[in-house]
Amino acid sequence: MGTNYYIKGLKDYNTTNMDPMWHIGKRSAAGTFCFNCGITLCKGRVHYDDGYYDRCPICGECKKKENMGESSAGLELGFNENPLTIKTGVASVSSFTLAMFFYDIIKRVKEEFGPDVSLSKKTIVNEYGDEFSYSEFCDLFNMIPSRLISTDMIGKEFC
Repeated sequence: MGTNYYIKGLKDYNTTNMDPMWHIGKRSAAGTFCFNCGITLCKGRVHYDDGYYDRCPICGECKKKENMGESSAGLELGFNENPLTIKTGVASVSSFTLAMFFYDIIKRVKEEFGPDVSLSKKTIVNEYGDEFSYSEFCDLFNMIPSRLISTDMIGKEFC
């Protein structure tokens, strides 16, 4: 489960368009992560059914119980009301698969909205119609551990 993000284009935009000219990428629930040690608890590759450790293999901390209002799965389903909460210990986590390089996002925003566009203007939209400024999107993106940001799909169509 995940959420796709797009440049809010003035003419060719629609949420079924996975063209990397518009599609920024997809945030997805990515299992369990130890925020203290900076490692996933996935036994293999994230998003593959390789199973998870019951506790962090480095510090030994167990996963916190999270409800849908706190979890990454709840975030993707629209139940998490605090997406910018900084997590600690062992908890659920999101990943992000980029469809364009991060530095191209602002370039594309300026192409669509003009070179003097304010970073507070709502220029990014997700597949549910929620709109974000570049600054707000960066805040969401910055909540994702860097090791869970994938560039494997840059320039490719995917959903």
